Amino acid sequence: MNQNPKWDSKRPGSRMGHHVFYGMIRLGGQRLARPLAYFSLYFVVFYYIAFFPSVKQKCAPYLKQRFPTASRFKQFFHRYQWVLSLGKTLIDRAILGILGPETFLASFENQEDFTAIQSLDSGFIILMSHVGCWQLAMSALAHLKRPVNLLMLQNEGDIDKHYYEHGNQEKKFNIINPAQFLGGSIEMLSVLKKDEILCIMGDRIFGKTDLSLKMDFLNGKALFPYSAYKLASISQKPIVILHSYKSGPGTYKIALPRILQIPPKLGKDKKKIYPFIQAFVQSLETYIQNHPYQFFNFYDMWEPAESFGKQGEKNGLKGDGDV
Repeated sequence: MNQNPKWDSKRPGSRMGHHVFYGMIRLGGQRLARPLAYFSLYFVVFYYIAFFPSVKQKCAPYLKQRFPTASRFKQFFHRYQWVLSLGKTLIDRAILGILGPETFLASFENQEDFTAIQSLDSGFIILMSHVGCWQLAMSALAHLKRPVNLLMLQNEGDIDKHYYEHGNQEKKFNIINPAQFLGGSIEMLSVLKKDEILCIMGDRIFGKTDLSLKMDFLNGKALFPYSAYKLASISQKPIVILHSYKSGPGTYKIALPRILQIPPKLGKDKKKIYPFIQAFVQSLETYIQNHPYQFFNFYDMWEPAESFGKQGEKNGLKGDGDV
């Protein structure tokens, strides 16, 4: 079985370092938590960028594709801004878990987008990416009054916590483990049949590379999974593409580029699947052009598929890197 182990969910830093930031948030409360943690972050990020080659190595593939003509100095600047943006997003996630959702405002770019989702009279698939902060995007979905399920594989070695792991906030969604039998397909089809919401990340491969297509992406070829489109075809449920982005110190916006209606009996015909993946990939590229530092894929998406298989046999599948 070809697997993609080239990424994992472990962040730079130590367990103690993360807990220092958690302490700042608790100490600062709703008024001072964000400015206190953000201020410290500027120095911490510079330290890791300047003195940890592994951070440079993880940043290199994406920055090379997104800023191919940047000088060495510009690359350092982009690397700093990118890791700083990740750090702020992780802090926001911790604030959400420790202090509660009232510390943020997550809203749709256009109210018509939320109305379009609200008008769907059945369950549907939300196709997301590792952009912005999906946990805060989830808070906006609570107004739909439907159960939400998320396909997520989490690494046991994670040192940074998801917001619900801080113990202060209720988890507002059910987690489906893609490492279970048939990749969780039976459970996913079941929740769609019950007209619930199913959230899937569309920019990262959980397991078999033969369930993916190589697409034009940021001046190169990258693998994108197509399981979500097959599920939509079998269940005859629409796919809603959503992207979130940080728009201010305590605000996030949610964009809805497309709602895809997938025809039945798509099967394994990649020619029929291709246009739908292309729609998703194009929406992601547009997002990245507008928000280059909020796409959090710190691994080489542009490596040949053969290398995924060889490394997979050696290392096995790693955990989820969701922000």
